[in-house]
Amino acid sequence: MSTQAEPQRASVAPARTDKPSRTLLIGLSLGYFMVLLDMTIVSVALPAISGDLHVGLSGLQWVTNGYTITFAALLLTAGWLSDRFGGRRVFLWGLVAFGVLSGVTAATHTLGALVALRLALGVAGALLLPSSLAVITNAYTDPADRARAVGNWAAITGAALAAGPLVGGALTDTVGWRAIFLINVPLALVSLLITLRLAPETARKQRGGLDVTGQLSAVAGLGALSYALIEGPDKGWGGGLVLGAFLLTALAAVVFVVAENRAGDAAMLPLRMFRSRGFSAALGAGLLANFGLAGLLFALSLFFQESRGYSSFAAGLAFLPLTLPTAFNPIYTGRLVGRIGPRRPATTGFVLMGAGALLQAPFTGDSALALGATVVGLLAFGFGVSFALPALVAGMASSVPPELAGIGAGALNSARQVGASLGVAVLGVILNLSATNADGTRWALLVGGVVLLFGAVVAGTGLKGRTTG
Repeated sequence: MSTQAEPQRASVAPARTDKPSRTLLIGLSLGYFMVLLDMTIVSVALPAISGDLHVGLSGLQWVTNGYTITFAALLLTAGWLSDRFGGRRVFLWGLVAFGVLSGVTAATHTLGALVALRLALGVAGALLLPSSLAVITNAYTDPADRARAVGNWAAITGAALAAGPLVGGALTDTVGWRAIFLINVPLALVSLLITLRLAPETARKQRGGLDVTGQLSAVAGLGALSYALIEGPDKGWGGGLVLGAFLLTALAAVVFVVAENRAGDAAMLPLRMFRSRGFSAALGAGLLANFGLAGLLFALSLFFQESRGYSSFAAGLAFLPLTLPTAFNPIYTGRLVGRIGPRRPATTGFVLMGAGALLQAPFTGDSALALGATVVGLLAFGFGVSFALPALVAGMASSVPPELAGIGAGALNSARQVGASLGVAVLGVILNLSATNADGTRWALLVGGVVLLFGAVVAGTGLKGRTTG
């Protein structure tokens, strides 16, 4: 997840002659699983949180977006920390922080404290993602073993997406919404014990100074934009705070571009990478994909429970047509991308996602026809996700030089999480401005579907076709 170190300055970890234990991969994957689970498990618990803490729609948007804002903004810096201090050490830091913060979050009783802790959890989650990959890369010295290990680690994405709504619904109905955070404590503890015992030390690489200006401007810009979009409906779009937030967003964007341009190769995100059409397309499409996915999970979770009267667990079950394809189809997508390149699988995925959202838009009642449209629409959406996201990873990897592959992967993950924050914020605005939840859901599905079809255009015109060797 970070740039390569200069060979003559790197502190090289001892070479491993034994094959790593499978238990090590389980421990590292548990940490990654926990991070991804926290992105989706909250969705079906939102009505319960609203009732217990007496918060409205904007408060629920902050509960969802607090995590993704800091996670997205700090991923690239987490890669720098992993290189500078060693992936094993940073992974352990992240595990301890994530476990402790999750336990404290479960005990909170105010919206302000919950949002603050969600922001902190995003920081801990950002530490875990690149560092876990760094430990795997260091532990598996054989290229074939390493490729299989990374593939298994990456497959956790689909499993976490599939488990999130179902596990969240079951815990909310049986124990209460606080249990969706408590579940992270044993997961973090098991991962910590395994990593302490089995993970090898990783190389500490001499990196350039931390791009503080770029990092601060990224956090400020994303946070200000989220504030403006979430608070705009309640405070008024012409209110001083909302207009100030939009102004801060624009100023932060300018500062970020200037800082990255001046920093050159030491930049958090070197601007020369955007000369590659494939890289730009992968980032743009990744943002649009998560805009639709996170926005749809947010809007439909509320719709299922508030308009159709589902329990939290029933709402989790209702998402199975979307989540199940993501648990198995990425394996086929990976093989397909290897044969024909990322363009057609990604484009097909976006078309399926867009069609799946638009199919549900006219049917926001609870008739048999509406329920059937929901199932078919979510199934199409789920297969679309499982085609698009793995293809975007391959499209990014084939569009940047090897020495920038780590930054490219971090940038794609950041773009996707920025998209998730914007999806919740923008579709939340639509829900807030609508007379009823059903009307708001209908418009949210329409907007989300159009955005995803635009993603098909971006992927179809920007990504590469058949990959070259």
